[in-house]
Amino acid sequence: MGKLSYKLKCACLIKHLTDNDLSLDCCRVFVYTKCRVFVGDYMRRPKTLRERVETRIARKRGEDVFLPREFRDLGGEDQVLRALRILVREKRLVRLGYGVYGRAVVSRLSGAPILYSQNGFLGAARQALTKLGVTWEPSEAERAYNEGRSTQIPLNPVVQVKGRFSRRLRDGNQELVLAR
Repeated sequence: MGKLSYKLKCACLIKHLTDNDLSLDCCRVFVYTKCRVFVGDYMRRPKTLRERVETRIARKRGEDVFLPREFRDLGGEDQVLRALRILVREKRLVRLGYGVYGRAVVSRLSGAPILYSQNGFLGAARQALTKLGVTWEPSEAERAYNEGRSTQIPLNPVVQVKGRFSRRLRDGNQELVLAR
């Protein structure tokens, strides 16, 4: 009786799925586990906070750095931080510092997450400083190279910061050096 009454409840969905060349056995499993019927279609489950954060990150194409306050409208602060920690654990984000997260890809060589930024760590750090509201400018060595006064390419990520800023931004072995 249970299966018969269940088939009658979801008959419109089974008919809809069998019309689309899916086997009835597959439909029974699908209907049994996922189905909530309304007018011949199934209702989707609401997205979790982690999924909503993930879709918002995917939509922001030009940005590589994210702050928890950007997701404040999706849920509470603790919930958002928990979702970001889960994304770090799943290797979709990299934690650059306190309250600063960067887009990540998984390295094919080591399997570890690495920062995915078009301009490297320095570009991501500058983007983070801008989002945090810190005024900065390029270092003296970088300005000298860009103006043609020097041929030495600056390798260390150095930024001159105006005002107060005491957070550390780092990715692996690279750490942003703050010049005053």
